[in-house]
Amino acid sequence: MNAAELRDLGEAELREHIDDARRELFGLRFQHATGELDNTASLGHAKREVARALTVARERGIEIHG
Repeated sequence: MNAAELRDLGEAELREHIDDARRELFGLRFQHATGELDNTASLGHAKREVARALTVARERGIEIHG
C-alpha cells in the first residue's frame, strides 16, 4: 500500500494496518531466523511498509505504541 492510500485510511484502519504490517514483519523475521524464508527481499518490503504507515501516523499526530 502506498503512502497516498495510507493517507486515505481512517485512524482506526491505519492502526489496524500498522498492527498487521508489524505481525507480518515478525513472521518474516522468524522464518528468516529458522531458515525457512526463501525470498529475503520480502523482509525489506515489510520493513518499508511498517515505516511508511508509521510516517503517515506521525504526520497526523496519532500516538502509536509498540
